[in-house]
Amino acid sequence: MRNYKTQMEAAKKGIITPEMEIVAKKEYIDAEKLRESVAKGEVCIPCNINHKSISPEGIGMGLRTKINVNLGISGDCKDYEAEMSKVDMAIKYGAEAIMDLSNYGKTHDFRTALIERSPAMIGTVPMYDAIGYLEKELVKITAEDFLQVVRAHAEEGVDFMTIHAGINRRAVEAFRRDKRKMNIVSRGGSLLFAWMMMTGNENPFYEYYDDVLEILREYDVTISLGDALRPGCIDDSTDAGQISELIELGALTERAWEKDVQVMVEGPGHMAMNEIEANMKLQKRICHNAPFYVLGPLVTDIAPGYDHITSAIGGAIAAASGADFLCYVTPAEHLRLPDVNDVKEGIMASKIAAHAADIAKGVPHARDKDNEMAAARHVLDWDEMFKIAIDPEKARAYFESTPPAERHSCSMCGKMCAVRTTNMILEGKTVEFCDE
Repeated sequence: MRNYKTQMEAAKKGIITPEMEIVAKKEYIDAEKLRESVAKGEVCIPCNINHKSISPEGIGMGLRTKINVNLGISGDCKDYEAEMSKVDMAIKYGAEAIMDLSNYGKTHDFRTALIERSPAMIGTVPMYDAIGYLEKELVKITAEDFLQVVRAHAEEGVDFMTIHAGINRRAVEAFRRDKRKMNIVSRGGSLLFAWMMMTGNENPFYEYYDDVLEILREYDVTISLGDALRPGCIDDSTDAGQISELIELGALTERAWEKDVQVMVEGPGHMAMNEIEANMKLQKRICHNAPFYVLGPLVTDIAPGYDHITSAIGGAIAAASGADFLCYVTPAEHLRLPDVNDVKEGIMASKIAAHAADIAKGVPHARDKDNEMAAARHVLDWDEMFKIAIDPEKARAYFESTPPAERHSCSMCGKMCAVRTTNMILEGKTVEFCDE
């Protein structure tokens, strides 16, 4: 029987938990050093006591950049099997987290099945589920109702929850005063804003924040402080609303840590490249080095159908500048619910961004695979290259789609392959291109 409620409480007591041991081994770091980071809140290990199939991961300073995959049932797309195939895709390609953003139908059944089969961390946004779960119109939902949904998700085994507690009356005042092109683009944030305006009440997740924390502490659920006022276009970034909410999130971070509840803070959004580094540093400063979870950022607004690329560009810069956790974006972003192929494209783009950032940050062993790939390419060992590749199946399929006359090179250069030419000369051989 463990004598602590949360990973943070254990860390503060000097206890190295089994989850910390697993994470330390994965990250090639000392378990005691990891414990100290968890105690300070600079690292979190989202791991609900009821999620039995989880393979624990750490998120935060000094660790590998993690990625999250969004999926879930919507009113316009109710195919549960299709969503589970996306789950399998996410697990196959190594996503460390999956967020169930279902907002229609049997959300409990889907979420329960997801938690039972997934070794990845599971996240949710209880606000999305409130209307369907409670079977009430938004305006009729009470603060107690919202807390009921949070408790239900915690009991089911959800490892982290996005709670939009920062969009209080002060943040709303700043948002309304400083006009935006895109207003509020956060689904959960817009619902809370609408509820506040229709009822005249304070944000219930802010007003009853201590009650939320008590529920999360009971099951060791990490709170992911949602950025309801994140920018939805590059022209809205780093405005009064975004920064006002960020200041509230910094205060809420400390209040959660006082209750031994682990914290992540969510960030932008859409943002021009030249603003990203400053925003990462600002967040870390205002939120006391809590792990930072960014939704992109997308660096241009004109690429529907290619937003996995615009997001990967921003995500790589963000992670290299201090972000710890990237939410993937698929080619279907802004257009429709992603299909399985979209999910794969989004995963790959985010993993490339995360890995590139880890190299830049000097994360332990981040370069190992790249060095292995260089060694395989040096000797033109195609099978080894495919094995090392982030997507072996696609790499092999591309190579074999236009096979070279000889396997010593690819169909791009043939016998004029630079690697082959240099290797032959250094081995004292003669290079010849013309057939007799």
